[in-house]
Amino acid sequence: MKLPFTPDFSGRTAVVTGGAGVLCSMFARALAQCGAKVAVCDLNGEKAEALAAQLRAEGYTAMGLSVNVLDRDSLCAAHETIQAAYGPCSILLNGAGGNSPKCTTDDEFFSADALEQPEKKSFFDLDEAGFGFVFGLNMTGTLLPTQIFARDMVDSGSGVILNISSMNAFTPLTKIPAYSAAKAAVSNFTKWLAVHFAKTGIRVNAMAPGFFSTAQNKALLWNPDGTPTARTGKILAATPMGRFGQPEELVGTMLWLLDDACSGFVTGTVIPVDGGFSAYSGV
Repeated sequence: MKLPFTPDFSGRTAVVTGGAGVLCSMFARALAQCGAKVAVCDLNGEKAEALAAQLRAEGYTAMGLSVNVLDRDSLCAAHETIQAAYGPCSILLNGAGGNSPKCTTDDEFFSADALEQPEKKSFFDLDEAGFGFVFGLNMTGTLLPTQIFARDMVDSGSGVILNISSMNAFTPLTKIPAYSAAKAAVSNFTKWLAVHFAKTGIRVNAMAPGFFSTAQNKALLWNPDGTPTARTGKILAATPMGRFGQPEELVGTMLWLLDDACSGFVTGTVIPVDGGFSAYSGV
């Protein structure tokens, strides 16, 4: 992958949660290309190790681990393995997250008629467990890895944490209340943590990607025949640049926020990478 610039992360240990996903696998690759020793952590350990093996075959340093970001014991075990092999973590990218159909409404706007239509899922039909899972995956799945890996940074007096927020954190999207609420919490937590760690040498920031067409949101954006859904039409109409982002367009912002030479005085920020979506009022 061609990088927009190449900061020197040689000798540094980078931990990427959700590392086998579409976006985070690209982040892991970019970090490896910058010289970091990369721990690809994902619930799907096979996919994590497959990516790590590919990186090793290309001459980089990487390992893949099966990690559940909602399980402290799983994270502690991963931390021990990573520290023994690569040394203390100095870069933490909290990328694990996602949504679930169990906490998604069928309609954008509530209508009492939906209560008479069993096939319709309204706000009142949202699954409590599903809502809790999505909120926990995104928010608790950011909290716990930070508690485990940021201890290394406190001990060394330096380090950087990058969380993955979303456009939902600025203005909630319709139909996905749990995901929207969770990402808003991630943004708020990012700012809180940046202040809390400000005297320790640890910087904490977040990226808020706009709309990128990935496997995770494919069903929302594209019909089975490959044509765009009505939701896609609304997204593109509300994005001044008039298109979806390309995953590679996140890399420059990621590297900038992680590189102390570029952003050493930047902490507590949530940077939109959204084609102008957050700036556009619609008129």
